[in-house]
Amino acid sequence: MESCSSITLLLSIKRKQICKSQITKYSIAELMESSKRFLGAIFIPFLYLAVSLAFADHHESAHPIPIGHGPKLGLSPDFYKSTCPQADEIVVSVLKKAIAKEQRIAASLLRLLFHDCFVQGCDASVLLDDSKGVLSEKNALPNKNSIRGFEVIDEIKAALEETCPHTVSCADTIALAARGSTVLSGGPYWELPLGRRDSKTAYMKLANKNLPPPNATLHRLIKFFGRQGLDKVDLVALSGSHTIGMARCVSFKQRLYNQHRDNKPDMTLEKRFYYKLASVCPRTGGDNITPLDFASPPKFDNSYYKLIVEGKGLLNSDQVLWTGKDPEIAHLVTSYAENESLFFEHYVNSIIKMGNRNPLLGYDGEIRKNCRRVNHVL
Repeated sequence: MESCSSITLLLSIKRKQICKSQITKYSIAELMESSKRFLGAIFIPFLYLAVSLAFADHHESAHPIPIGHGPKLGLSPDFYKSTCPQADEIVVSVLKKAIAKEQRIAASLLRLLFHDCFVQGCDASVLLDDSKGVLSEKNALPNKNSIRGFEVIDEIKAALEETCPHTVSCADTIALAARGSTVLSGGPYWELPLGRRDSKTAYMKLANKNLPPPNATLHRLIKFFGRQGLDKVDLVALSGSHTIGMARCVSFKQRLYNQHRDNKPDMTLEKRFYYKLASVCPRTGGDNITPLDFASPPKFDNSYYKLIVEGKGLLNSDQVLWTGKDPEIAHLVTSYAENESLFFEHYVNSIIKMGNRNPLLGYDGEIRKNCRRVNHVL
């Protein structure tokens, strides 16, 4: 039969005559329906997965990561490679001008790093001025009328902000300035881990507690450094920073006239050195300054240790490295005096170690626009 309009699909093909054309038509329709069901079974789960991933991506993007500052992945020398690759070049450019104008500023900037890192980690808290809710560390006893170089940091930061706005932290600015000052003074270069963020407050009480005084005994120095996770090697190596810079008379006058509260000088002072210091710092008079390392004041080298061995360390905290009756520390002093390369090697290791202690990372802290103030008071 050619007419097949009333054929039902409930019967098999064997029991009904179905024209060849309709069989073909039905087979195609059945195949298409089956394909839809098959593809649907695959597509729906994949669609669900895709939507889930898209939602997750949208959720994670709700708080975008600031440029150059991701989650707490740690410090890296390449931190600003893509966001401010010229950062170090900018820092060094400003430093060269500042040091040419005043050689002493190199040591002042290096000292800023120590006074920052020894107080709650390297977070630029030392740069904050007094403001509402902030008691500046600059007014702490070890810092008042002592630490300096803030204007140079301001100049470096302004140059960085002009080229790379809101990118390089004040904490990293101090670290870069300290390294640059060391290198420009003839000292070693080191791969500097970067990525620190800035604190939103200062810690004056901790500054008074954690910064070692110039008249510290060896026992106290070991304790001060130990609080920062630094050992005896770090103590002796980092003390070598005093190979550059100056000190005020108030920092060592006790050694000249009343070392043990008996109106007598420190007997470990080499005699000619004592008379030289006494001429600069009389018992009564102005608070003059003198080089920490008079053999080569502007040069970062190992002469500091040679002077200590000769009894010509300026500060009590310098000389006790040799006279403090600690064989390990005395051996390190001798080793550095004889081997400048060893001193440089240990110095680099120790200053990196100090700089890596408890940094603010990721979303902690902030990137200050003005290093003297937290951002919300700008």
